[in-house]
Amino acid sequence: MERNSPDLFLSEDQKSRHIYSVSEITRDIQVILENTFHGLWVEGEVSNFKAHSSGHFYFSLKDKDAVLAAAMFSRANKDIKFKIEDGLKAVCFGKINVYSPRGQYQLIVEKMEPQGIGAQQLALEQLKKKLAKEGLFDPGRKRPLTLMPFSVGIVTSGSGAAVRDILQILKRGASCVDVILRSVRVQGESAAQEIAEGINDFNKFKKVDAIIVSRGGGSIEDLWAFNEEAVVRAIAASEIPVVSAVGHQINLTLADLAADIFVETPTAAAKIMVDKKNTLLADIDSFKHEMEFSVQELFASLNNRLATLRHSLKSPWDRLSEKAQLVDELSAALKNNMVNYLKLIKERASAYIQRLEALSPLAVLSRGYSLSMLMPETGIIKNAARLKKGDKIKTVLEKGSFLSTVEEVIKDERETDI
Repeated sequence: MERNSPDLFLSEDQKSRHIYSVSEITRDIQVILENTFHGLWVEGEVSNFKAHSSGHFYFSLKDKDAVLAAAMFSRANKDIKFKIEDGLKAVCFGKINVYSPRGQYQLIVEKMEPQGIGAQQLALEQLKKKLAKEGLFDPGRKRPLTLMPFSVGIVTSGSGAAVRDILQILKRGASCVDVILRSVRVQGESAAQEIAEGINDFNKFKKVDAIIVSRGGGSIEDLWAFNEEAVVRAIAASEIPVVSAVGHQINLTLADLAADIFVETPTAAAKIMVDKKNTLLADIDSFKHEMEFSVQELFASLNNRLATLRHSLKSPWDRLSEKAQLVDELSAALKNNMVNYLKLIKERASAYIQRLEALSPLAVLSRGYSLSMLMPETGIIKNAARLKKGDKIKTVLEKGSFLSTVEEVIKDERETDI
């Protein structure tokens, strides 16, 4: 051993100890934790939740005594239906992992369930709250059906019992209604998209007066497509009134809340059309009776007036003589008015002419005055101070005019030298 080696100053215990690097101790801790805590469930309250642009979720799980960092990567969170947010009480399944760059242990979450409420029910409540805030369920935006829908579009399964019930009732009670079926899946993964497309297709077609969105009853899972955001937004955006008839009396979906009219069963949706027809026929029958009564009253009134006129009418010659006399009187009055009017106009014109003549410069000249103008501008000279010796002046008299040259300018004694 070299003379200056540091080991010369160490004890035997110190020489035998093992010194870890930070990476080594972190790696060993990671092995211990990952081999000890894997496949475990952890419950806590979500806090500091962040959804990264990469699709990964980062958050903490806490209770009253401790906080545990957690991460849920995109491959694990892509199928979550509910919204993860701060304050959510959840149960998470995963394993403990050590994040080496910070020496921090964390829970890598593979599954998450809301605590105390099913994930599906939580997702439904969150979506309902979101859409209600946007006003999609507002009664003020809903529209009534037309007076009589003569053409109805139905969005439902072409092989289901719902469409058969609707068609049977319409055939018996309102055969005048044309029905167009847009067959879609009403259950399963792609059902919501197909239902939304069916509603949009009828709006593009623009040849139906109402749209019935329907299916038979079932569990909440069976009816889940009618709780999907795509279906609710398609109903709310429809320019054609939508009748929602999904399930039975015990079922209520978000589609029911967004529809212009909500009924409890497909049968009830068809009865609306039948009732519309019956109401229209009743109104037509009532209008018919009212019209008949009004026409009878009108004929009676006209007969009475005709009888009165027969007694009050003069002979044609008498009425013609009266009109001829009236024409003579009006002609004489018109002639008199025209004479008076022309006389008044003449007097006014004469007065205006006299006033113009009094204001005319020629009238001034007739009284012995003259007008002098500086040449070549021809402006009237009002002040001799404008003139100088040699200026050309044109003087206008009552009859004729003459030109002269200034020999001398005589200053007005009333003017004060400046």
